Amino acid sequence: MTSTAERLADTGQDLHRFIAVYRELYPDDVLSFHDPVGRDQDVTAAVWSLAARGLHPALLFEHVEGLRGPLVTNLFASRERVGRMLGGVPPAGIHAEYQARSRRMVAPRELPSGAVTQHVVSGDIDLNDVPTIRHFATDRGPYITNAIIVAEDREAGIGNLSYHRSMLHSRSEIATSLHSRGHLWRMLQAAQGRPLPVAMVIGAHPLFMLAGAARLPYGVDERQVAGGLFGAPLEVVRTPKYGIAVPAQAEYVLEGVIDPEAHADEGPFGEFTGYSSDRSTNNLLRVETLLRRDDAWLLDVVGGNSSEHLNLGRIPRESEMVEKLKERFPGVTAVHYPSSGTHFHAYVALKQSRPGEARQVMLGLLGWDPYLKTVIAVDADVDITRDEEVLWALATHFQPHLDVVMVEGLPGSALDPSASGVGTTSRMGLDATRGPNFDGIRARIDDAAMARAAALLARAR
Repeated sequence: MTSTAERLADTGQDLHRFIAVYRELYPDDVLSFHDPVGRDQDVTAAVWSLAARGLHPALLFEHVEGLRGPLVTNLFASRERVGRMLGGVPPAGIHAEYQARSRRMVAPRELPSGAVTQHVVSGDIDLNDVPTIRHFATDRGPYITNAIIVAEDREAGIGNLSYHRSMLHSRSEIATSLHSRGHLWRMLQAAQGRPLPVAMVIGAHPLFMLAGAARLPYGVDERQVAGGLFGAPLEVVRTPKYGIAVPAQAEYVLEGVIDPEAHADEGPFGEFTGYSSDRSTNNLLRVETLLRRDDAWLLDVVGGNSSEHLNLGRIPRESEMVEKLKERFPGVTAVHYPSSGTHFHAYVALKQSRPGEARQVMLGLLGWDPYLKTVIAVDADVDITRDEEVLWALATHFQPHLDVVMVEGLPGSALDPSASGVGTTSRMGLDATRGPNFDGIRARIDDAAMARAAALLARAR
């Protein structure tokens, strides 16, 4: 008998097939909207309303005003769903599974054609053919939130994927931001004033999207990570003008150049901080070719500090940090980036083998992850997936004059609204472990008593 994990894996690299099989296997985890909705905040409002009730299903909008096809969003809002994408692992197993798969990198396999080459337009480009929606009232306008830019230096054998918020600037131009100053920014500088050919992928299989968020050294290609996540080579086609390898089953691909001399205003946009930010490098992408499937969908990523936005960015980061910490500090049992802290807070649980180890662990995490501002260390019996447990540990184990580590003047995220304009920030570690001289025994209830209570409550009316 074929398992559910095998059935999902058998969908190949096609988003449409993945959604169809997932809906069949987990019908309660996909919410479909048959009535028409507008392009101005309606999708985001639905996500926020569900999240307020503790619900994070994948959403399929069959009819969105002005869009030629359906809209899918909120795919990454649930860790249970991400675990299913990674072969059916439970949420606690995501870090290890992601790292294991991403380390088994596989080079892409080039195809002569694919679904994304079914419709190709060159020359007279009209980007109004690309579906966009407005996510927040404070956004400058409609945004592409699932824009993965692919860049290549074929002479050096370097390829890179990275996410960049993007909005239409004209019929053939897109305003985007490279504020993370990551590898794409480095490739643009290396072009020494020449336009940099790129391809923007808008919509592809969820595992390709997870690969796009991977944390890699410069020169290591995320498309090979995608192959590791799939357990098979990423199937790619070459774009018509610049020959950039893009997913063959993508929904939309825009091919063009980023001109380092050209700029266009964009922002504010609702960022992961929960604030709409106008901090931007205001780069301009000139689109020369548009490729799309005949039955293309809009695969949207919910912006702001939504569970989807945060999970998509932090699961690869968490996975890397957990691996690093456990290699260096075997007493570490778990690491968690809470939604309440966006990307700026992390909790780490550990079994200390000697005094001061919690401080060493916190300094390691603060040094490795440039986005982090605050790390709270707790004992291994504290459930770090629950904010109230961590705050309880902080309230009962922590002494401010003894248990704070602080470092000033370090580079952080340019999108942190409390940081300087270039993202300079301070960092802090809070040691909320019990310590060697702690006086107290945690109150507990026997398992037998809890079982009796469960039986009693089941009979109660």
